[in-house]
Amino acid sequence: MSEISAVESFINYKADTGMQCGNYNIDIPPLKEGQQYRFHFDATACVGCRCCEVACNEQNNNSADVKWRRVGEMEVGEYPNMMLLFNSMSCNHCVDPACLNGCPTSSYIKLENGIVFHEDKTCIGCQYCTWNCPYEVPVFNKDRGIVTKCHMCVDKLENGEAPACVQACPAGAIEIEVVNKDEWIKNDLKKEGVAPHLPDVEITKPTTRYTLPKDVDLSKVKPADSHIIKPAHPEFPLVFMTVLTQASVGGFVALFLGALIKLFGFSKLAGVNSSVVFFVVLLALIGLPLSALHLGRPKLAYTAIKNWKNSWLSKEALLLGIYALSGIGLWFGYIEKSSFLKFIFYLIGLGSGILGIYSQAMIYRIGARPSWDRDSTNKRFFATFYLGFMLVATILSMQGALNSAMVVLAFTLLIAAFQVLVIFEEKSFYKYLNENEKNYYQLSRTKHLLENNFATHLKVRFYSLIIFGVAMPLFSTLFLANGNSAIASFLLIVSFFGALFSELLGRYLFYVSVVPLGLAGGFFVGNQRGRDYKGA
Repeated sequence: MSEISAVESFINYKADTGMQCGNYNIDIPPLKEGQQYRFHFDATACVGCRCCEVACNEQNNNSADVKWRRVGEMEVGEYPNMMLLFNSMSCNHCVDPACLNGCPTSSYIKLENGIVFHEDKTCIGCQYCTWNCPYEVPVFNKDRGIVTKCHMCVDKLENGEAPACVQACPAGAIEIEVVNKDEWIKNDLKKEGVAPHLPDVEITKPTTRYTLPKDVDLSKVKPADSHIIKPAHPEFPLVFMTVLTQASVGGFVALFLGALIKLFGFSKLAGVNSSVVFFVVLLALIGLPLSALHLGRPKLAYTAIKNWKNSWLSKEALLLGIYALSGIGLWFGYIEKSSFLKFIFYLIGLGSGILGIYSQAMIYRIGARPSWDRDSTNKRFFATFYLGFMLVATILSMQGALNSAMVVLAFTLLIAAFQVLVIFEEKSFYKYLNENEKNYYQLSRTKHLLENNFATHLKVRFYSLIIFGVAMPLFSTLFLANGNSAIASFLLIVSFFGALFSELLGRYLFYVSVVPLGLAGGFFVGNQRGRDYKGA
């Protein structure tokens, strides 16, 4: 969408909602090549009155729980010699905005004047931008089912008027400036673009300029809400979707390896038929639609593949969609006993499935969420493949193909053991976490959640993985070797559902224990995803 149509869309939205403009004129020079508008916030002037928050909400017709501009509170010193420091922050209109880069529907536009504009009508409410933005600027509007954000009152600027927050500030702590982007990044970003407890400026290269007190040791400033640690939103639809699709692709890999072994004559891997393929594909067919429950506007879920060149979420949606169709094609190939169909859909399904799970893992490899942005995320997502292997082994055992079940079960045990090592590695990382670790503040809070709020959950997850993922399947091989299909099948069925429970619990912990970067001291930051979650 062009800049003109984007602005026109916003003006039309204002007309529909009855928003009014103020009369406060602003005198800023016209933009030259390489320049854009930005905010300047003077922390030495701000008194924390929150007039900017109120004015922004009133101007944009937002409810009280949706805040585009938020005031964070920080403190330094010890009683009685203490000082409060405020940070009024809205969108930083970054040079390299993470919200824009990751949006699957291309609903963000970087206008020629530098403003990062959100196109509401194309938004599906996936909230991926609320994860990607290290400042937690985009806010999910439950009533509208979409994400919304600050647009610097672009229509006011077009008319030479100051944004609502600038007009409302009684201390003149917020201003609009013009900045040369290249000079800002090269010379001043790391000097004037930083404030206490804000994320690394290299993530998105924000343009907001800060004036900070010179007589305060900013290294000793701490967020006023540092004593409050809340779990994040559990994201239940995504818990089930990610685990089931990963298990499905794992089962597909098991089927492919079996076909490959049989092709080269190393083994007669009997028992694989249309019913085995059906249950493997069924996991994906159940899991994929669940992701739509996470959306604010599920009817537009199909548009999630729009930005497939740039967005990992779009890549995931496209690739796993192809994988599901390939799985259905493979199922027909087995029904029709067509070797050609099997060959084609095995190749397409294997490639799209593995790349789809890789894209799924990369969705979470974002700097704004430190506990997700680790190699362990990729490892645990791929290690969940053992569930699919176990499912195939279980069905083969039930069908009496005991030798084939043992071959698949051997792979199951190896992958499940690797998953145990990944979880043990994660536990060790948090156990020995030290202050020299990057993003220690957020990671230490994740550690607190895991070791306090969810200590029992973590133990159940770890030991259930060992019992159902390794011990019982290993024990079942004894009955498979002795030809006792009934007991072996029973043990494998229990193992599969026990291991599935363990993985779902592990994925639940993955979501609720994440602590994002963002505005320090944000007691009243609105309904940022997870802030309203009371569970533990």
